[in-house]
Amino acid sequence: MNMCTRAWLIALTLLMPPAQALENQLREHPSPYLAMHGTDPVAWQDWGPAAVDAAREQGKLLFVSSGYFSCHWCHVMQRESYRNADIAAFLNRHFIPVKLDRELHGALDSHLIGFLEKTQGHAGWPLNVFLTPEGYPLIGATYLPPEQFLQLVQRLQQRWEDDRGQLRNLARRTMLQLALQRAAADVEPMSAVALDTALLQEAVSLADVMQGGFGEESRFPMAPQLLALLELQVRRPPPGLGEFLLLTLDKIAREGMRDHLAGGFFRYTVDPSWEIPHFEKMLYTQALLAEVYMRAADVFGRPDYDRVAFDTLRFVDREMRSGQGGYIASFSAVDSAGEEGAAYLWSVDELHALLGEEDTALARRHWRMQGVPAFLGLHLPMQGEPAHVIAQQLELAEADVAARLEDIRRRLLVVRQRRDLPADDKILAGWNGLMLAAFTKGALRWEDTGFRDAAGRIRSLLVERLWDGQRLRRALRGDQELGKVTLEDYAYVAYGMNVYAALSGNPGDRTFAAALLSQAWQRFYDGSGWMLDDKPLIPGLGAEAAITEGALPSPSAVLVRLSLASDSAALRAKGVAAAQQGRANAQAEPFWYSGHHAALLEITPSESAERQP
Repeated sequence: MNMCTRAWLIALTLLMPPAQALENQLREHPSPYLAMHGTDPVAWQDWGPAAVDAAREQGKLLFVSSGYFSCHWCHVMQRESYRNADIAAFLNRHFIPVKLDRELHGALDSHLIGFLEKTQGHAGWPLNVFLTPEGYPLIGATYLPPEQFLQLVQRLQQRWEDDRGQLRNLARRTMLQLALQRAAADVEPMSAVALDTALLQEAVSLADVMQGGFGEESRFPMAPQLLALLELQVRRPPPGLGEFLLLTLDKIAREGMRDHLAGGFFRYTVDPSWEIPHFEKMLYTQALLAEVYMRAADVFGRPDYDRVAFDTLRFVDREMRSGQGGYIASFSAVDSAGEEGAAYLWSVDELHALLGEEDTALARRHWRMQGVPAFLGLHLPMQGEPAHVIAQQLELAEADVAARLEDIRRRLLVVRQRRDLPADDKILAGWNGLMLAAFTKGALRWEDTGFRDAAGRIRSLLVERLWDGQRLRRALRGDQELGKVTLEDYAYVAYGMNVYAALSGNPGDRTFAAALLSQAWQRFYDGSGWMLDDKPLIPGLGAEAAITEGALPSPSAVLVRLSLASDSAALRAKGVAAAQQGRANAQAEPFWYSGHHAALLEITPSESAERQP
C-alpha cells in the first residue's frame, strides 16, 4: 500500500462518524424494575434482537445484568455502581449493557444462573454476566462493591482487546462442557423403595437437624422439596423424617420468615436460625407455602398449620390483589429511602407512643420483641408467648387477652399501612397460576372465606386477558404485554387451571387446561428434552432431559405429572417417555429433581421396564 493510499484511508477513517452512542432505553418502561433503572447513567438496553445485533456489529461484549424489583442487593448495586458516572461511562464505551427483569425473561435468567452456579458454585441476584457477541457466557458475578466491579470490567475489557479470539474459544468450550454435563444418561430403573431411599439420603445430607431446613447459611423454604418429603412421610415414614419436617415447618412459621402481623412470608432468611429475613415478599412464595402448610396440617394433624395457610391466603387476597383481576408480583425489600425492612420493624418508643405501657408490654411478650433487637435498635415481630400462657401468668381471662392482642394487631397494622412499601404491580401468568391452585385448595377446605371468589378472579384473568385464544402471555401491566412466555408459564397455569376445574366443575376449564398442556408439549418439547424458551436469541438454551427443582417447582415435572394424570392415552404415553428421559437426573439427585422423582413413582412397573430409544 503506497503512502497516498494509506493517508487517504486514515483521513477517511477520521471523517467517518463514530458508532452511534447508546442511550438508556428504560425510562418509563412498563416493568417497575426496569423503569427504576431508566435514570441511571448506564445506557441500558432492553433485552431483544437489537441488543444482540449491536454486540455482533460492534464486536463488543454483552453485559447482561439481571435482577428484580423487590431485591435488596439489586438496589444496593444500582446505587453504588450503576449510578456511578465513571463506571457508567466505561460500560457505555466498551460494552453493550443490558438490564434484564428476571421475571419477564425467565428462560435467559435461568440459563445465566445455571452458568454461574456451575462455574462458580453459587449464584443469585443481582446477576451480572458478560457474554461474547455470539451470546456465549464468559464470566459472571453477583453483587460486587463498586471498586471490585470497576476492576473486573477494566480487566475484562483489556483481555478482550488483547485476545478476543482466545476468550471466544474459551466461552464456546465452557458452554459445550456444560451441555455435555446436561446430556441424559442411560440408567437402570430403580424400584419405588430405592427411589424413596435415594430421596431421603440426599435430603438428610443437606438437612440441618438442629435448626431445620437445608444448607449451612441462608435459609430458603424449599417448598417443592418439602412437599415431596411430606408425601414420603405419608407413603413410608422413615425414622426421624417426621421430627425434622415438624422442626422445619415450625421454624418457618414461628421465626422471621413469616410476617406475624399481616400474614404471608418473606422470600428467605440470611441466617440458619430463620430469624433475619431479606424482606421481599414474592407471590409465588405465598402460593407454594400455603400449599405446604395445608398439606402438612393433614399429614401431621396440626390445626395451627391450617391457620398459617389460612392467614397467608387472606394476606394475599387483602394486600396483593390487583385491579386487573389477578395478584401482583411482589413487595420490595426496601422502602423509597433504600431502608431494608423499614415497613416491618418497630422501636420500643414507637410501640409506647402508639399502644401505651401496658399494651406495649403485652405486644412485646406475644410477638417476642424483647431483649437486644437484631435490626439496629428495631424489633421484628415473631411468635412469642401465646395468649393462653400470658393469661395464665397474669391471672386474666384468655378471651380478654386474645381480644386485646387482636386490637393491638389492628392498631399496628393501621400504622404499617401508612409506611412506604413499594410494589411491583405487574401480573405474571405463571405465578398467578400457582396462586390459583392455592386459592382453589383453600376454597375446597374453607367455605365462605372469599377464596372461591379469589380463584375465580384469577381464572377470569388467565382466560380473558393472558390468553389470546392461541397463545399464553407471560405478563401484563395495565394494557401492556410484557416479557417472553416460557415453559414455566404454561406449566404453572395448566396446573392451576387443572386444580380449579375440580372446584368449578366447568368443562370449559378442563378444556383450557388441556389446551395449555397440549401447546406446552408442542412448543417446548422436541423429543430430546425440554426447552424453557422455544425461540432463544442466543445459543446454549438447548433441551434438557429434566429441569431442576429450586425455589419453584420444575416446570417439566409439572407437565409430565399432569400428562400422567390425563385421561388421554397419548398424553400419558408422552408423560411416561419424558419421565424415563429424566430418570438419570431423578435417580442421581432426587432432592433437586423431586418432581421428576414423583413422576417416576407414578408410572407402572411395566412402563418403567420399557427402555426408550
